[in-house]
Amino acid sequence: MSAYRTTYATVIVVSLALMAAAAWLITDSPGEIFDEGSPGRVDAIESGDEPLLFTVNEGDSAGDIGAELEAQGIVRSARLFEVLVALNGVGSDLEAGDYEFDKGMTAVEVVHRVAEGKTASRTITIPEGLRVEEIGELLEVNGITTRDDFLGALVKSRYAEPFLEQVPTDDLQGYVFPAGYEFNRSTTADQVVATMLRGFQTNVFDGVSLEGQGMTFHEVLTLASIVEREAATAEERPIIASVFLNRLRLGIPLQADPTVQFAVAADPASVEQYGYWKRELTLDDLNVDSPYNTYVYGGLPPGPIANPGLDSVLAVVRPAVTNYLFFVAKADDGTHVFAETLEEHEANVEMYQR
Repeated sequence: MSAYRTTYATVIVVSLALMAAAAWLITDSPGEIFDEGSPGRVDAIESGDEPLLFTVNEGDSAGDIGAELEAQGIVRSARLFEVLVALNGVGSDLEAGDYEFDKGMTAVEVVHRVAEGKTASRTITIPEGLRVEEIGELLEVNGITTRDDFLGALVKSRYAEPFLEQVPTDDLQGYVFPAGYEFNRSTTADQVVATMLRGFQTNVFDGVSLEGQGMTFHEVLTLASIVEREAATAEERPIIASVFLNRLRLGIPLQADPTVQFAVAADPASVEQYGYWKRELTLDDLNVDSPYNTYVYGGLPPGPIANPGLDSVLAVVRPAVTNYLFFVAKADDGTHVFAETLEEHEANVEMYQR
């Protein structure tokens, strides 16, 4: 027999041995590989309600990962995991990170998820116009961090975004940028805040010019937060901003209901009964002694009352050109009617608030 034929025969034998070994591993090792109903299916671990969190560290080998997956009951066999990694040629593609697995996932699914870097994450959208307390509650409901941890992390000195140099207080109300975010389960409250502040830096501070405005960025943001709470539609924002800017220029108190709602919410009992934004304000509410009450104090309040979106900031920077000094909400849809004089305003109140 020639050397060529001997080598060829050896290759055939080795190949058959490898195929047999792979077949044995697939059919005899624990862990489900095939879809249910496929021939040679191996029973998976029983599924449970709670997903399992699993961390792959930098430098972990397929053997390391497989052993820990088996130890946590995510796959039945570390050896099977290693074989599947080799068969799929993804040994160098296993991504570090936090992963979430449901019990009962197939070993193939586990391999693909780690190879593709599909880490465990929580997606959340922060709407415009929320207070930081409401954002904290939203984060907690979505399993990202607790409300208290989030509020405790809102400490200006912990972060290095350049815009923070222009924030005159330690209060970060107004600077948490409303947007969609994706966080891992292991994300800390400080990391959540840092991400949101970076969103503000990139989307607002770096992109909005205050040239010729005669207002500091903090003042712009404070007024933008009031506009955000007042406006019922996007089209109204620049007009409402013009009303408030006209009143500021003439020394007329803003008399903005959202600032009173913010002031009233300093009382925990009020929040317990009415929430953070009390809908029906009383005469006592309008007279509450707070620097945030723009019925009692002239000018802008000390800082933002909520976290405005970019459009409300732009509405203050680029307001509509009007002579309006008043507006009233329509009782039916919440949109506003504007007036230049008190007489027109009172007529609108009579017509639309009846």
